[in-house]
Amino acid sequence: MPWATPKLKDVRMMVRDGVRGNLPGSDANVPNSLLRVMCDAMAALAHLCLQYLDWLAKQLLPDSAETEWLDRHGQIWLTNADGTKGRKMATLALGSVSATGQPGVIVPTGSILANAPTFGSQTLYETLETILVNITPTPVKIRALDPGTAGNMTGGEIISFNPPINGVDRNAIVVSLGGGTDTETDDELRARVLQRIQQPPMGGDKTDFEAWVMQVPGVTRAWCNPLESGIGTTTTRFMMDDLRADNYGIPLAEDVATVEAYLDTKRPVAVKDAYVVAPIPFPLSITINQLVVDENSTRMSIEDSLKQMLYNKAIPGGTIYASWVEAAISDAVGVDHFEMVFTTQPMPSPGHLAILGSVIYAGG
Repeated sequence: MPWATPKLKDVRMMVRDGVRGNLPGSDANVPNSLLRVMCDAMAALAHLCLQYLDWLAKQLLPDSAETEWLDRHGQIWLTNADGTKGRKMATLALGSVSATGQPGVIVPTGSILANAPTFGSQTLYETLETILVNITPTPVKIRALDPGTAGNMTGGEIISFNPPINGVDRNAIVVSLGGGTDTETDDELRARVLQRIQQPPMGGDKTDFEAWVMQVPGVTRAWCNPLESGIGTTTTRFMMDDLRADNYGIPLAEDVATVEAYLDTKRPVAVKDAYVVAPIPFPLSITINQLVVDENSTRMSIEDSLKQMLYNKAIPGGTIYASWVEAAISDAVGVDHFEMVFTTQPMPSPGHLAILGSVIYAGG
């Protein structure tokens, strides 16, 4: 049986019984007696110590450790792509914007820009170089002042100099601005620590390649398929579920290049070719009939549950079983019963990865 902290009332009875057994003729159960008050005070102190030991036991193992202690486990076991240890910290968004204005006007290094506030928040950026505005839009490199995905913007969006610069148009156009990642969550860090313990380095096997790719900021899942492209080769695929959420988590070309460059510094020299590619999305179409209770909140819960199921179970070239889909729908909050139209779906190639496509709700 696993250890469980006794209840306070049980500790009190144990202390009272201990005193009675060791002091013949005494009775610590007499209400308002000095002996009972002393026993109850000792029991309270002992109970606090037992609670602390119970909490401490959970911190000694990474699968149950809380944030501060989990960070210690991470610092012991993990090294990241940037050389840091433990939790992958948030990174700054980097990119460039095109500025316009009177030709010859200087935009100095350190000029501040700001994006339009989203839900009351605003992200600030600074220029990384000094430029002269040309007749045509002039590119200037910038980076976010605060790390995180909030600093990422898509090409074509508007960003403004704040404060304005005389002779330079207030608004600039984003050319590219990305790479900002959020700090690794406890669940993500815990999974990496457990993977490192359960799958120790093996000199360049499948799990080593997956662990190396997971060290890159923004990477949330990785799979290595040895020999897919021939003897002496490896093919590694990965996902960036948070950083590229607007692309179903599928990494972009620049993400693939970053991971490939880092993997080249880690892989064994005996590997002939180490390919890094993005998964090919394979949207799943699911029809749900006679849903009870059919409400917007229930539908949202179903789709969240399906996405979580695919996050946990989908692998490139794998199979999505109808039983997995049915269980995910059943686990959604608000679902009483339903009829599902979906058949087990194998992926058409080793590179395809299942993502949630359309969920159709029908009455019959």
